[in-house]
Amino acid sequence: MSGPAHPLCPITGEPAVRRVQVVDARLLAALWRIVHRTDPRPSFRGSTRFGLWESPTGLYFFDPMRAGDAGFYAGFYRSRFMRGYLRDPARAEFGLAAERIAPGARVLDVGCGFGTFRHRVPQADYTGLDPHFSGDPAKDPWARKQTLGEHLAERAGRYDAVCAFQVMEHVEDPLALMREMAAALRPGGLAFVGVPHVPSAQSRIPNWLTNAVPHHLTWWTDGALRALAERAELTDAEVLVSPWSRGDVFVHWLARFSPVKAVTRHYRHAAAWHLAPLAAAVPAYLASRLLPLPAPGRDEGVSLLLVARKPGLP
Repeated sequence: MSGPAHPLCPITGEPAVRRVQVVDARLLAALWRIVHRTDPRPSFRGSTRFGLWESPTGLYFFDPMRAGDAGFYAGFYRSRFMRGYLRDPARAEFGLAAERIAPGARVLDVGCGFGTFRHRVPQADYTGLDPHFSGDPAKDPWARKQTLGEHLAERAGRYDAVCAFQVMEHVEDPLALMREMAAALRPGGLAFVGVPHVPSAQSRIPNWLTNAVPHHLTWWTDGALRALAERAELTDAEVLVSPWSRGDVFVHWLARFSPVKAVTRHYRHAAAWHLAPLAAAVPAYLASRLLPLPAPGRDEGVSLLLVARKPGLP
C-alpha cells in the first residue's frame, strides 16, 4: 500500500503504487561521461540517488525529477547517433500524425529541434517552436526561438494541430505542458504527443541511458497518456503504437541480442550489465541494416502517440 513516503504522480497527483528501484547518481554520472561524453552532475542539482516509481496510471517516473540543462545537451547531442535521429523524417510517429493533418492546417511543433517534422507536412502552415533551436530564424522563417508559454502570449487558440514528439518525457511538469498545448489549439484542433513507453525494447536494455535522468524523466503507458489528455480537458483520446523505422530499429535489435534483460530493475553496477549492450551492439547494427523492419505487433513498437481533440466547434 502507498505510504506518505511515496511521491505523487506528476499527472494525477496520486501517490505512486510502488518503487521500482533506487539508482545511485554516481553510477549514472559515470555512465553518462563514459558512454556519451557529457556530464549530468550540474543537472542533478545535488541529488545523490533517484527513485524510479510507478504511478497508478502505469507511468514510470524518477523522483526527484531533474531535467538536463543546456550544458548536458550540448554534450549529448554531439553524438552522430542522436543528430541522425533528430534529423530523420522517416520516424513512424511523424507519419501517424501527418496523415491526420489537413491541407492548409496551422501546425505548431513544440520542441521542434531541427524542424524535421515539417518535411512530412508540406501541405500545412508549419511553425516550429524551440527555445534552444540552433538555426537562424532569419533563414528559417518557420522557426521560433521561444518557450510555449511565451508563444501563447501571441498565438493562443490559433492552431489546428499542436505536436510534441519525444518532448513530454523531458519535462518536470508534463501536465502543465499538456495544458499549454491545449491552450494553443483552436476548438476542434488536435494534439499529438509522442513518448517512450514501458514495457518496451528501451526499458529492457540494461543500463540504457537515454531512458535515464536527466534525459528521460518519465516512461509512459496507454493509461498514463489517456489520464494526461483527460486532465488537460481534451477528448476523443486515441493511443497509437509507432512501429519501428530504419532510423531507430537498432534499439529493437539491441534489446533482442542483449544477453541480459532488464525486467524488474533497469540500472545496476555489475560487469554483466555493462558488457551486455556492448556484446549485442555489432549483431544489432548488422540486423538493423540488413533485416526487414519488424512487423507491426511483433513487439511494443518504438513509442506511443497520443492523439486527442480540444472540445468545441472550429
